[in-house]
Amino acid sequence: MRKRFMGFRAILAATALASASPVLATPAEDLQEIIDAYWAYSLEQSPVFATSLGIRDYDDKVGSATLEDAAQRAKAAADFLKRLEAIPVDALSPSDKVNYGILRRSLMEAVEADTYGQRAINFTNRSGWHSSFAGMANNLPFRTKADFESYITRLKQYDRVNAESIAVANTAIKGGYTLPCDAIEGYEGSISGLITEDPKTSRFYEPFTRTRPAAVNEADFNALAADAEKTIANIINPALQQQYEWYISDYKPNCAVKPGVSAQPGGDKYYDFRIRQMTTTELSADEIHNIGLGEVARIRAEMVEVAKKAGFDSREAFIADLRTNPKYYAKTPEELMEKVARVTKIIDGKMPGLFGKLARLPYGLKEIPAEIAEGTTTAYYNPGSPDVGIAGFYYVNTSKLDQRPFWEIPALSVHEGVPGHHHQIALQQELDMPDFRKHGAFFTAFVEGWGLYSERLGIEMGLYDTPANDMGRLSYEMWRATRLVVDTGIHSKGWSKQRAIDYMLDNTALTKANVEAEVNRYISWPGQALAYKIGELKIRELRKLSEDRLGDDFDIREFHDVVLGQGAVPLDVLEAQVMAWLDGKK
Repeated sequence: MRKRFMGFRAILAATALASASPVLATPAEDLQEIIDAYWAYSLEQSPVFATSLGIRDYDDKVGSATLEDAAQRAKAAADFLKRLEAIPVDALSPSDKVNYGILRRSLMEAVEADTYGQRAINFTNRSGWHSSFAGMANNLPFRTKADFESYITRLKQYDRVNAESIAVANTAIKGGYTLPCDAIEGYEGSISGLITEDPKTSRFYEPFTRTRPAAVNEADFNALAADAEKTIANIINPALQQQYEWYISDYKPNCAVKPGVSAQPGGDKYYDFRIRQMTTTELSADEIHNIGLGEVARIRAEMVEVAKKAGFDSREAFIADLRTNPKYYAKTPEELMEKVARVTKIIDGKMPGLFGKLARLPYGLKEIPAEIAEGTTTAYYNPGSPDVGIAGFYYVNTSKLDQRPFWEIPALSVHEGVPGHHHQIALQQELDMPDFRKHGAFFTAFVEGWGLYSERLGIEMGLYDTPANDMGRLSYEMWRATRLVVDTGIHSKGWSKQRAIDYMLDNTALTKANVEAEVNRYISWPGQALAYKIGELKIRELRKLSEDRLGDDFDIREFHDVVLGQGAVPLDVLEAQVMAWLDGKK
């Protein structure tokens, strides 16, 4: 059973009481005190997230979206950082030094992020405050009357959140920090697609379409459903309509002409920050660009060999067949989902051969919501919550079926499901570590680097059993390699959107719709796409080093358990933990 959560104010009161005592705290106790206070504050500032973890202190809140409150959170991070840096690091245990370093990095990034004008960019081409609100129910419990009442209370705050978010975006417009026009074509559909004439068909109503929980009697459930209908009709839909009209009349006409963030005020420095934040390295844009070029050349040569095995004269001829041959494409969404389901179960059966410890939390499959499907990526993963009994979900894009080939499914599934995101994140939720790391530290270079490394594990699982499937794997690896070139090209070297599209079409086997959606993503989300390949290369480097040092004593299951054993960490911390394991093996 989860202990009763001590809120932020209670922790501060306890801290003040403890500080009045003549007994001096040890550095380890000081660190724990800061960690507890920081995590309590984080949950108070993210009330929906708190509920998803089974902490019910803020069930009537959704948090603030204003820049003023964002600045206050940055100030709080600076205060925590000052307290943290007063601790003598050398006096801490090795595990506490890791906790110290990770918290320090997180706080420093929070403080620095608030210094850039880009802090006012509060949505991407993939999601915004409306879609986050629409998906809120995915991570909340619905077992008691109070659960449903809490959800409706939160829905009723959408008009406030919408007004605050529009005000922030208006600040971005005035400062010249709008998203590029190239990336947001059709974005308004993600807003209008949520407006339904019948509230019962709204995504916001979805919890009331499920089987009524036994703990809620029929009369109460019907009354709650009626309240939800009224809320959707009288608050949600009018606010969405206001957002839609504002987007069309105010935001879209002021979208940025140039696709790169470097064209914005202070954009060069902001992109450097994003590189450091996303890769957890000190690599420059030029260094990453060149790493990408080298990886593209290597993978391209491998693709040529696979095309020969398939009986084609050239790589290009095989890719053309893969993109156009009807046998590789589903006729219905259900057919695509069935193909994905079959592959995921095959993968499940391979897991014990590669891992000593398996996650307890299961995962399921869902289709990506229709109003965002056409403009978003091929698939994504949404973490579950063991604390409130919610599974993880692997979301599959079933729009544009002629762009979703079967030969992508094996690589896609090991990345999004197991041993990729679900396995890594669900294991992290079980680890004995501070909550701020267990639930709040998701370093993209590690998380996405592990996802891409997992695609390579499909080779050892025997998933790429045809030239088409093997080309699918190589195409996906090429996809992440071209990201290093394209993301830095757009944001550091002045590339146009079309140049980025052409580069990816030439080097990957991805279909045109996927490539365009991806390039739009890189334009509106600078630096994030760099994390995948940089993280994967580090994990592969550490595996090769481990194999060379241990020889016949190398155990792949043990290595994987070590890599995942401390949750998501910066890449330098990952290297240190693998080296410590190797030293211990002596």
